[in-house]
Amino acid sequence: MIKSFCFSILALGSKYQLLAQEFAKDLEKYSPETTVVVGTDNPQAFKDFSNVLAFKLEKKGILHCYHDKRFVLEQALTKFQVVIQIDADTRIIGNLPESINQSTGLAAVHIENLVEHVQKYNPERLSHLRKLADKLEVDLNTVTYIGESLFAVFADGDQTVEFFRHWDMIGRYLELHGIHAGSGNGIGLAAAKAGLEIIRPSWLEEINQVRHHFDASGLKSRKTIGNKLKSRIGYYYRLNQARIIALKDFNFYYR
Repeated sequence: MIKSFCFSILALGSKYQLLAQEFAKDLEKYSPETTVVVGTDNPQAFKDFSNVLAFKLEKKGILHCYHDKRFVLEQALTKFQVVIQIDADTRIIGNLPESINQSTGLAAVHIENLVEHVQKYNPERLSHLRKLADKLEVDLNTVTYIGESLFAVFADGDQTVEFFRHWDMIGRYLELHGIHAGSGNGIGLAAAKAGLEIIRPSWLEEINQVRHHFDASGLKSRKTIGNKLKSRIGYYYRLNQARIIALKDFNFYYR
């Protein structure tokens, strides 16, 4: 049976490639006919995994790569009707649904009012987010925060295209204004601007119940002097690249 849905994972660097390999093994055990699309800087790391479609992806985010998940989702949506974004540092510990009810828009398990979420965890970001919402002509008080470790996007024509276009702009805006961590605020804003309906379906909650997300971001990798230099050069390259793109829409990014 060819399934109309898949998972998507961003796996940049050897640590996340190893974690994504473990996820692929879990997927083969608990949902053997399901595919995971992996965006990675080393596709060869997945050559022995028949349930993985890996493609080459270099880091785009200026400092971190939270917003880079959008590139994996976009690629996966060219092959599947529904794509479930899940973090690489996730283990599956039980059977997954055999099928899902296709809908439109965006599905998530962790949703809450964005303003309340930001006031609780990152109040210093609120002024930037209010200014950004004004530029997008979106009422920030009505925007939904999306938990980015597990959510799904449906292939939905123009609205989905607009969602990714706005996520691209929003992610760049936030990074250029020093907000590098997390992408749930940006996803929520992009969904609101694109007019995507946000739902919380039972099948996604079923997946949530059999996943263990342990957050590997706090696990530091040992870096050599050469790797540190490469990382520093890469940072300034991506920063300057983002600045050049932003100059084409100066009023949006800087005024």
